[in-house]
Amino acid sequence: MAAVTLAAGGTAVAAAPPSPSIVSSSEATLDSLVAEALQANPELNYYQAEITAAKAARRSVGKLANPEASVDLGYKRDESRGGQFLGDGAAWSVSVSQTFDFPGRMALRKAIANRQIEVAELGLEQFRAGLAARVRHLGFHLLVAQESARAAREVRDRVQELLAVLVQRDPAGVTPLLETRVIEANTLTLQRRATQAEQAVQSALLDLNQACGKPLETAVRVVRADLKFSPAPPLDRLLAVARTHNFDLRIRKVELEQQGFQVSLSQKDRWPSVALSPFYSNERGADQQSIVGVGVTLPVPLWDSKKSSVEQARARLQQAETSMQVTQRQIERQITERALAYEKQRNEMGRWRTNAVEQFREAAELGDRHYRLGSLPVTTYLELQKQYLDATEALLHTQADALENWQQLELLLGLPLSAVAASPDDGGKR
Repeated sequence: MAAVTLAAGGTAVAAAPPSPSIVSSSEATLDSLVAEALQANPELNYYQAEITAAKAARRSVGKLANPEASVDLGYKRDESRGGQFLGDGAAWSVSVSQTFDFPGRMALRKAIANRQIEVAELGLEQFRAGLAARVRHLGFHLLVAQESARAAREVRDRVQELLAVLVQRDPAGVTPLLETRVIEANTLTLQRRATQAEQAVQSALLDLNQACGKPLETAVRVVRADLKFSPAPPLDRLLAVARTHNFDLRIRKVELEQQGFQVSLSQKDRWPSVALSPFYSNERGADQQSIVGVGVTLPVPLWDSKKSSVEQARARLQQAETSMQVTQRQIERQITERALAYEKQRNEMGRWRTNAVEQFREAAELGDRHYRLGSLPVTTYLELQKQYLDATEALLHTQADALENWQQLELLLGLPLSAVAASPDDGGKR
């Protein structure tokens, strides 16, 4: 049996026996599955490549433009006013031109590129946190599917065994015959339910293997254990932590800074760049002339004063500010919704008996024995079997929903909830 540990407020999760359709299984804890996913998930390459590209762009903006060299070759012929030939020879010149940005532009470009690197790194960090949460969710989802399939197989086999005994008897009267038909019809329904549960196991297993970067045919066993959900920190503390650590808000803040630098850069772009061109020329005709000098080139802003670029950059800055405000409100709403849902689910689970599932299973087995002894009507017997299945699924899905809300809260906060709860005074600051 492979143990899988879930960290949800000190929660340890174990899982059920594997489905009969699983030939072999590999043992893994949830932490090892997360570690494997963080190494093998192919989407990580995209974010790592984005960081590499941003760093390469940073190196390029920190350099001057390449100088431009030019060579002119020609022929010179000197004649007097009367047309008398005085001499001829080669004429050539060499120059090198280097463009220099207006002071401050390169520093602003570097600052913009640095923010782009920071955005790429935050994107990778956010994806890794989301991937870890997804793997944990899929691991518990596989647990739910395995437990539901095990209960469905148990009830199906129990009713099939009972039906096999009943069909061998000679029904004495209409009532036993009709009861046999009722049980037979329920056997078909339970068989379909068990088949659907097996398909859910296979689907959950495929999702987990895909997220972990494992071969799709790899089987994973999850062992079942009781979950313990800790109370979430107060809502005001959650909101305060999210304003500082939420990944989306941090990315929006960096983008806002980046756009502010872009406004400053567009303002400096209104001043022209200067190109210095030292040159040397040599001409030979009636005599020989050599010229050494420096040329200065700069555009004259007559037709394009770059005012439109400044206005566009300021508009983009305003959009970034609005986007950040909208994102913050959306995140605060999501945190409030998740926190309230989690507390309701935790309160609901608090009203359960400790061994509720086991008691439902014992009741179903007890009902089977008493029906065989003739002391229980068929309606009660079948209702016990169905309620055992429904209650098992309801309990497991409630736990799955609570765990999902817990993990989504951690993603929205950008910090583990245990860290937030452990540091009430500083709001979970690093």
